[in-house]
Amino acid sequence: MVRKIGVLTSGGDAPGMNAAIRAVTRIALNNGVEVVGVHNGYRGLLESNFEPMSRSSVSEILDKGGTKLGSARLPEFREEEVQDQCIKNLKREGIDALVVIGGDGSYRGALALTRKGINCIGLPGTIDNDIPGTDLTIGFDTALRTCVENVDKLRDTSSSHHRCSIVEVMGNRCGDLALYTAIACGAEMVITPETGYDELEVLEKLRYLGEAVRKNHAIVIISEKICDVDALAKKVSLKTNFSGRATVLGHIQRGGSPTAQDRMLASRMGEKAVDLLVEGIGGHCVGIIDNQISSIPIQEALERPRKSRKHLYRLFDRLV
Repeated sequence: MVRKIGVLTSGGDAPGMNAAIRAVTRIALNNGVEVVGVHNGYRGLLESNFEPMSRSSVSEILDKGGTKLGSARLPEFREEEVQDQCIKNLKREGIDALVVIGGDGSYRGALALTRKGINCIGLPGTIDNDIPGTDLTIGFDTALRTCVENVDKLRDTSSSHHRCSIVEVMGNRCGDLALYTAIACGAEMVITPETGYDELEVLEKLRYLGEAVRKNHAIVIISEKICDVDALAKKVSLKTNFSGRATVLGHIQRGGSPTAQDRMLASRMGEKAVDLLVEGIGGHCVGIIDNQISSIPIQEALERPRKSRKHLYRLFDRLV
């Protein structure tokens, strides 16, 4: 029987993490289960950085970005002795089970702890939408809103100065944020790990848009880690009729008050996590598939390919 649940956030912060912490805390307390917050992710486990949570602990955090519990990297968590020390600290605190909110690296940590006797449930908290086993991750919708708002503003100034704005968005090897932004903003081009990158092809298309179509501006959305966007912008200025300008949205995408969708998603997933742990289930991760909250084993999720977005790339091509 579960008497005390821990909750932590790990990896990069994402809007909606606080909503998930709130849901886990209040639903557990309403089930007669104590809750302990772990500060600074897995590092907090190693350092026994624990805080008993009450209903008031999570008051007024639903609409806040970031994470109340903080997050920190702990690469050495891969080591057996570090994991064993974390298990000892959890047991000394009387924590029977743990909810881990984060990305795939956080999931691997949760799976390791489950195998060592502490049931863990993973919640997908990342703006990148790069976690298999779920259609949407907590934070993606808010980050998308931020991207769309900023690209819309860039389009206003681009059209005034005959510019091509090359906008780099986050994604961590996943093109969803770029793809959704490109469709929502009516971009002329989208470049992601899924589309591949051919610089000559990009310049040829922009030259065609400027000279043959005679467009007075263009927007190119590109995922991070694909190319040097400043260098690409200079080549656009040299080889096309457009004045190239690069904008890297950067960590602004991680901040801000979560959207209603992210608050709802986090709350529904937090409820599912507590229900699974109360039922004695560990080593699972929670996801949303076709608007239904469900769970699958973490190992299975890590081995699954991400859901194909071919239909959305096809839509983008037909809209351009």
